[in-house]
Amino acid sequence: MRRLVAQLARFGVVGAVGFVVDTGIFNLLRATVLSPDELHSGPFWAKVVSTVVAIFVNWMGNRYWTFRDQRRTVAAREGLEFVIVSLGGMVISLGCLGISHYVLGLTSALADNVSGNVIGLVLGTVFRFWLYKVWVYHPERGGRRVTADTGTEPTTVPTGR
Repeated sequence: MRRLVAQLARFGVVGAVGFVVDTGIFNLLRATVLSPDELHSGPFWAKVVSTVVAIFVNWMGNRYWTFRDQRRTVAAREGLEFVIVSLGGMVISLGCLGISHYVLGLTSALADNVSGNVIGLVLGTVFRFWLYKVWVYHPERGGRRVTADTGTEPTTVPTGR
């Protein structure tokens, strides 16, 4: 249980950094080149760009810190799976933003931030953590590092799958 709590705490710290990156880039783009006054779909595209950058930041943090004992020795497949899960979280966030901005007509910067960066973030975070834990970084999947407790070099573990 302590290990899970520590992992959740690390996931939260990485997520907080990703949140700052995501929100900062979103608001910068929304206020400048992707302003809804200049481009009707500007907030949507600002969220796409900011989320893509935050996905990279979060992958690095989760790969090398949160799930460091469970990461794969080869990053390509893990990275692809991480991106797939993260894009699912982005769809959740974009869905919240889209409903608020385009369906409900709540078009202020505050409304866009609440829908995309608060509600969407909370729902997307639950979705992402669960899939990272049970799929992307699941300890029974092949090609994992040996845990740091053993002090051995990275190795692959056959899973029979």
